[in-house]
This record gives sequence, C-alpha cells and structure tokens, in this order.
Amino acid sequence: MSQTPSKAIVLRRANAERKPAPWGELTFLASGQLGNSTEMTLAQCVIKPGMSNPLHFHPNSSEILTVVSGVIMHTIENGAETRMEAGDTITIPAKMPHQARNIGDANATLMVVFPTPNRQVENE
Repeated sequence: MSQTPSKAIVLRRANAERKPAPWGELTFLASGQLGNSTEMTLAQCVIKPGMSNPLHFHPNSSEILTVVSGVIMHTIENGAETRMEAGDTITIPAKMPHQARNIGDANATLMVVFPTPNRQVENE
C-alpha cells in the first residue's frame, strides 16, 4: 500500500518526463516513477493541429482529461466522437479505448490525471 508523502514535493519543469511523439508531446509532471506522487499521475498532453494520439487504453485506471486550450475531437466508446473545447472535461473508464484528435488551427493542450501513481497504457 502506498503512503501519502509527509512533505510537499516540488518538481521543476526541467525534471519532468517528456515523451515527444510525431503527433505532439506527453509530459509527466507527477507520478510514482518521478518520485513526487504515491497516489496519482498527472501529465500535460500537447497535440499538433490535424494530428491525433494513437487509439489506446489504460488497463489499470480511469483517466480524467481537461482541455486547457484548443479544440479536439475525442473518440470514445465504439468509435463515438465528442467535440471538446477549452474548459471541457471527460472521464474515461479503465480499459476503454480512446483517442484525441486536434481539429483546430493551433496546438491543443490537455491536462490528464490518473488515480494511480503507476499509469499503464496499451497501444500508445
């Protein structure tokens, strides 16, 4: 069982875990691997205009995604799509395939959180 930290932990942007991809970038800001969270994972996702991340799912946790800027089309349950703009939030159950596609003219920035310090992913 994980323990709640007994002190505040600051992670400097330079120490975040960046994962560049042809479609954009995923930057992990809090996780068990980074050593600054024993309870959840927090990441920022940037998707380039006209691009999408791969259809993927998380076998060990749900995901909450909030659009910070831009406009995306989010593919969820059996290929259904929902348009999302800045301020919109979606909660995706564990094991549900999903994918975000930037349908705007500028980068789309998303914040994603997982209720586990060790996010798992399939097909990313």
